[in-house]
Parts: sequence; structure tokens; C-alpha cells
Amino acid sequence: MDTPQRIAGTRSAALRTVTGDLPPTALHGRCDAHDHLFLTSPQLPGQELADPAAAAAELRAFREAGGGTVVQWTPYGMGRRAAELVRLSRESGVRIVAATGLHQAAHYAPEVIARVGGDLAGLFVAELTEGIGGPGGPRAGLVKVAGGFHGLDAHARRTLSAAAEAHHATGAAIGVHLELGTGALDVLDLLCGAAGVPPRRVVLGHLNRSPDTAVHRAAAGAGAYLAFDGPSRTHHATDWRLPETLAELVDAGFGDRILLGGDTTTAAARSVDGGPGMPYVVDGLRRRLVLTLEEAAVERMLTANPARAFATEWRA
Repeated sequence: MDTPQRIAGTRSAALRTVTGDLPPTALHGRCDAHDHLFLTSPQLPGQELADPAAAAAELRAFREAGGGTVVQWTPYGMGRRAAELVRLSRESGVRIVAATGLHQAAHYAPEVIARVGGDLAGLFVAELTEGIGGPGGPRAGLVKVAGGFHGLDAHARRTLSAAAEAHHATGAAIGVHLELGTGALDVLDLLCGAAGVPPRRVVLGHLNRSPDTAVHRAAAGAGAYLAFDGPSRTHHATDWRLPETLAELVDAGFGDRILLGGDTTTAAARSVDGGPGMPYVVDGLRRRLVLTLEEAAVERMLTANPARAFATEWRA
């Protein structure tokens, strides 16, 4: 296994995958920076991503399209199937980063929230440092939490605060679901203001769903990473505006803050079931973006940018 590089002689910067830590430079192929191989939610009945064979087929299609790394943002209690991720990564040759964390309360049965208990930060740290499911399991490589719609409710404040504690204990990056792409600055105020998380350790998800370029520039200017994920969803305003949205950010000097992902959340959205799925991010979307942007800029969004965003100076 590659040896993670040393930073300042004390900590190692590494991309924490389900099969072990790797140097940031070992990010393999193009990266889908936000997606799901497995996911279940009461909000998506009958569309569960729960079939290992379908996940394996999706990874094969992703690899054939030029993909090499996928960051699965499925958090605690939503059917991550972490042990399957290890096998699938080894068989496909695709590097997989898994998540700890907690989504919005609506995505859980009440007993699941009750089972988590009061020490969310402790749960997140354990899954980052010991393993998902207990010591010896695959370790998570980021914390995934969620904001609210145009603001932060009590559940969001609780989970974001726990994510900040986990970051300070481990150095892990924090990926944040923004409800319909809103509330980005509220999230940064809590995480990077009150809780003291460096903005470069925050990845803001779903910004494609809210075409507010002023907010995009403000978040990028603060140092956060901006994830434009789920571009195949044509009912979102920026599906057809995505090239010009990204061009504005690149022209403003923020091309190094942009990440691209697919956010495949339903079985029907997988490429093997007729949807765009993971291959679209590294093939169809890439080809579409180079019609507007320089190819080198698009390649950085799929390679160098996620390598920096998800490689962590681990403290434990």
C-alpha cells in the first residue's frame, strides 16, 4: 500500500478509502465527488439502492467511462453496507471513500434517531478512526451532515456542531447536504465561525439546485469547496445553466474550489437501470462542460480538486 506523505513532520495527509489510507496524489482516475452506491430512506420508498450486484455493475460502468474514485456520502443509518464497499472496491479497482455523519431527521425512522443517542461526535469519531460497525471495519473518510431549507433548524445545528467536534478531533472533511442548494452561508457561519472549522475542510453539496452565483462566490471566497452534484436532474434550474455557472466561478478565480458529482439516490437513476448514473459525471457531463470551459479546468474539477478536498491531515 502507498505510504501517505508527512505534513509538517507530525501528521499524514491521506485520502482515507474503505481499503486503507492513500497519498492524495493516489486519487485514481476521475472522481465522482458525491454519489451513492447504497442508500435507503423513508423518503424514497421502493427506490432503495440495496442491491450489491447492481452496485458492482454501476462501478464497472463508471470505471469503463474513465472513473477511478467515488465518494459515497451515505451516512449512518441509511444502508451504507460498508463491508460490501470493501469488496466492491477491490473487485472493481475503483477507490471508494465512505461517510459517517447523520442526515436530516426525515430520512430516519424515530427509533434510529433514538438509537444514536446524545454523543453524535463520539459516533462520528469512532467511525472515522476505528471503523464503521466497530473496530476493524472500514473507516469513514468524511463526515456528512445536512442543513435546512434557507436556514438551520435544531436538528441541523446539532448535527453540524457534532461534525465540527469530529473534525477538530480527527481533521476530517465535512460534506454538507444543502436543502435545494440553500443555506450555504448559514452553514459556514456555524461551522467556520462559531465552531472554528477551516473553510477548506467544508464541502457544500447541491449548489447546482440554487443558481445564486453571489452566494457561490461568497462561499468559494471564504475557502469552502462547492459541489455541483446531480447535474442530470433536469428539473433543477442549473442543469441547463451549469456550464455558465461554472464558467463564472472559473473567471472569478475559483476554479480550484469546484467539485462534480452525480448524487444517484434512486435505483431508477443508475446507469445500469436506464438513468445517467455515475458514468455520466466523468463522461457525458465532462464532454458537455468542455464545450464551454477549457478542458484542463474541467479535468482539475474531476481530479486535483477532489484530491485536495477529501485528503485529510488525520489527527487520529
